[in-house]
Amino acid sequence: MTELATPRPPRREFRNINVFTDVSTYRLPPAGIVSILHRASGALMFVLMPFIIWMFDTSVSSEVSFERFKAVFNSGFSFVPGWFVKLVALALIWAYLHHFIAGLRHIWMDVSHSAVNKEFGRSSAIATLVLSVLLTIVLGLKLFGVY
Repeated sequence: MTELATPRPPRREFRNINVFTDVSTYRLPPAGIVSILHRASGALMFVLMPFIIWMFDTSVSSEVSFERFKAVFNSGFSFVPGWFVKLVALALIWAYLHHFIAGLRHIWMDVSHSAVNKEFGRSSAIATLVLSVLLTIVLGLKLFGVY
């Protein structure tokens, strides 16, 4: 006396992502990209901390050391050309800007619990990516002497 119910559609299959076959086709949402880049920017700033300390120390010690600091960015030092030092500084600029903007995004989401939803997460992640890249481009153009 059992009635035949309409058959249920098959459930979605959730499985682990295989690095060799699935990574190239996996579509990460913008919030996931921002999360990964937030961690990468923090790690980059931590790894390059000796370079940051050297830049700060050399730039504020004296006028002579500041001239040496400027010369490293213009002509390089030892076997490292000046453009490479500028690229490392540009990477630090991006890391700082992205980490700062993503941190503000996280603080805003923590403060306004009622405003957090999927659409806000997506739009704020895209805004974080766009702002960090645009500000990096503007400061990079200044670093490389375009204006």
